[in-house]
Amino acid sequence: MINSARLLDTFLELIKIDSLSKEEKEVALYCQKVLQDIGIEALFDTSAERLGGNCGNLIAKVPGPETSQPLMLCAHLDTVNPGKGIKPVVQDNIVKSDGTTILGADDKAGVAIILEILRVMREKEVNHPPLEIVFTVCEEIGLVGAKELDYDLITAPWGIVLDGGSITDVTNRAPTANRLSIKVHGREAHAGIAPETGLNAITLASQAIARLQLGRIDEETTANIGLIKGGVATNIVPNLVEIEGEARSHDQKKLASVTEDICHSFKKLEQEGGNGLKPKVEIAVRQDYPLMKVEKDHPLIKKVFEAARKMGIKMTLKKGGGGSDANIFNTKGIVSVILGTGMSTPHSVNEILKIEDMVKSASLILTLLDQGSL
Repeated sequence: MINSARLLDTFLELIKIDSLSKEEKEVALYCQKVLQDIGIEALFDTSAERLGGNCGNLIAKVPGPETSQPLMLCAHLDTVNPGKGIKPVVQDNIVKSDGTTILGADDKAGVAIILEILRVMREKEVNHPPLEIVFTVCEEIGLVGAKELDYDLITAPWGIVLDGGSITDVTNRAPTANRLSIKVHGREAHAGIAPETGLNAITLASQAIARLQLGRIDEETTANIGLIKGGVATNIVPNLVEIEGEARSHDQKKLASVTEDICHSFKKLEQEGGNGLKPKVEIAVRQDYPLMKVEKDHPLIKKVFEAARKMGIKMTLKKGGGGSDANIFNTKGIVSVILGTGMSTPHSVNEILKIEDMVKSASLILTLLDQGSL
């Protein structure tokens, strides 16, 4: 029942609309207009005021049988850089960019799928449960759209987030993550005249980083130092270095341990010093997102697998390596899993979308919904 050509056209229209994080208004208005044309009212929540963006999350409700519980369908509207002026290229059942930008299938493939499903449901009078549609903003900068969503507007106990890759995966687990912001303060001095009176913050930071175990620590845990900034000129001993890092794990205790190891390595600099001087270290740790775990025997997962079997698709459960809006929804009591849209290599100029898989993803959701109740 999915109109493949229309679905592709919608996706292509969506990715041509620039929508970096905090700048999603134009694409949100596009979605609101599509929903309005279908006969569905969509409203913005008040999160824009708290996020500092130009629009909030877009929420729509589609009535269904009162005897059936609602289901939330979600995709995010924002994209990462380089994401302006996307020029899609359609070739051999694949959509890609011209190589100068991302494609934006993350997550506009999910947005397009939801819009197509709603169109088909109205055209074919599909017997579906009540639906709550949520198009979030600012997912790519810390899931903050989902964090600031007005949950008083949501009643669904279950949700499906269309923000995955392979259409045969059901992501039911994702890690929790901490972000670390670190400042190492040394002492400024002339690098040629009096270097011994200075304390090189870059050298100190390098010593702390060299002690760390980074990359994949075990099958559940990773750590990374991703940004480092410091120094003014080659003839000045740098007095400040700023470092940004992260740790992720599917085990809360392991995350705490790795985070503590990173903090300890940097704080140790204050005891070690150099040139008879003592540096100062500032560390701020914040949780990026909480742990996500949906039990494999949950009814939502069973229903997804049942719908896939009807289509001849063999699904597998997947343990993801990153965070998504689903991490936040699960902490809010909305049991949510992530399904794929056919995209791959997101966040890069090599990002692609398999058109056939996007169509199958839409068909899978429609099959899941075409039961009248969940």
